[in-house]
Amino acid sequence: MNIALAQLNYHIGNFEYNTNKIIEHIKLAKAKGADLIVFAELAICGYPPRDFLEFDEFIDLCEDAANQIAGHCIGIACILGLPVKNKVLAGKDLYNAAYFIEDGVVKSVIKKALLPNYDVFDEYRYFEPAREFECIDFMGVKIAVTICEDLWNINNNPLYVSSPMEELIKQQPKLMINIAASPFSYLHDEERVLVLSDNAKQYALPLLYVNQVGAQTEIIFDGGSLAFDNKGNLIDEMPYFKEAFRIYKFDGNIIEGYEPISHQAVPDVEQIYEGLVLGIKDYFVKSGFSKAVLGLSGGIDSALVCALACRALGPENVMAVLMPSKYSSDHSIQDALDLVNNIGCMHEIIPIGDAADAFDRMLAPAFEGLPFNLAEENIQARCRGVVVMAMSNKFGYILLNTSNKSECAVGYGTLYGDMCGAIGVIGDVYKTQVYQLSQYINKDGIVIPENSIVKPPSAELRPGQKDSDSLPDYDTLDKILFQYIELKQSSSAIIAQGYDEGLVRRIIKMVNNAEFKRYQTPPILRVSPKAFGMGRRMPLVGKYLS
Repeated sequence: MNIALAQLNYHIGNFEYNTNKIIEHIKLAKAKGADLIVFAELAICGYPPRDFLEFDEFIDLCEDAANQIAGHCIGIACILGLPVKNKVLAGKDLYNAAYFIEDGVVKSVIKKALLPNYDVFDEYRYFEPAREFECIDFMGVKIAVTICEDLWNINNNPLYVSSPMEELIKQQPKLMINIAASPFSYLHDEERVLVLSDNAKQYALPLLYVNQVGAQTEIIFDGGSLAFDNKGNLIDEMPYFKEAFRIYKFDGNIIEGYEPISHQAVPDVEQIYEGLVLGIKDYFVKSGFSKAVLGLSGGIDSALVCALACRALGPENVMAVLMPSKYSSDHSIQDALDLVNNIGCMHEIIPIGDAADAFDRMLAPAFEGLPFNLAEENIQARCRGVVVMAMSNKFGYILLNTSNKSECAVGYGTLYGDMCGAIGVIGDVYKTQVYQLSQYINKDGIVIPENSIVKPPSAELRPGQKDSDSLPDYDTLDKILFQYIELKQSSSAIIAQGYDEGLVRRIIKMVNNAEFKRYQTPPILRVSPKAFGMGRRMPLVGKYLS
């Protein structure tokens, strides 16, 4: 039996695009001698469809697409993910399911049992869990087909009270197949390999796993589909961050022609880089835009975002706007121009001094007798926001937000100013990781000017301003933030690690008090295990300080 895995990039709700892509790969698999082709979780509609699932027409379009695809499954079978209606009145209206199609007919419907409801997942909002389990029978071989999370209940601290494979193994299958929509984070690839390996080992069955690839707004899927032997050894690993297609020969007991290999762990910085480039590219392609605009200050954050955007979209499609104020240093302007010259993107220089002065004059009667403070600083940031939004409106550019995760965490940014944007490119990247990414980009030659990397970071909204005036050094700040945000450690647990008590409590208070800002910011490309946005839901006026 020849089994093809199709690791593809889908577009949520774009049924014509997804259906044509699936049919293309069915024809390819058939031409290459495959007997069965396997597609990812919810391949027909894309993952996650969210509240599109509440529209009857959306579900009907999924079914229409499946029927169209079934017509091409003559001489080849397929496993295809889609939502299907629950025919029982009690319970949720839908199942997260897969069709097994053979000879143009749906022979089996596989339903997902374990519905994740943590971090970015919200499946129990929409789907009824499966309670009955049946292997499919193809070419005389019983195959245990599961859907993503159904294989993630195998460790010593199970999240669910049941395990689909415990039921399916009773039917004595010869092979496991898992179809998935497993989101990327730079810590997830090794965990994924370990969990799937443990399944193959525990049930003494070969395992084929297909993941989707591509970005759906903030959620990025990295592909990396896998094959394991019946001892849990990894025997093949498909590419990450791009589409791929591969055929495996299964003789009824083993996957032929492969020997055990080791998972080749890729450095975090390289994974983050590839994930962000894919995230930017897909956001533009799938929303129908081609050109980006951003404010370029001469600092490292905007320089990094500009470099990433140029890689994703091409420098000819990126507009960098330099908006110096009376507090901008000459070297900052030159650093920004050096980047533009290095990278070849479009640029404009639009000083904001006159606009900020006009606001100061306009507000002078109301502010009479009061010292210069945050209000005047934020006016400058909001002037810049007005400029880049005007460029966006006039030329149809999409505005990229350049705030990093450290700043987002502690509220070091101006609402309706530097926090504007359609997509947050590095909002899940700590400042220390920004430096690492910049060095990575420069590994083969200077792209980001060295001065942007080595100079003390500053918002340049008042004379001599530095980030260190308001924030701890980023190395310490990021370590404490990681403990609190990603690892969900309490203040007492962080203090017990040797950090200053006053500093820890101050940082955590800043994080909690800035929640109202993050609530109003753009979606953020997710590259970590815990990003701001849909995967981290906090009250805006909560008092708890851990």
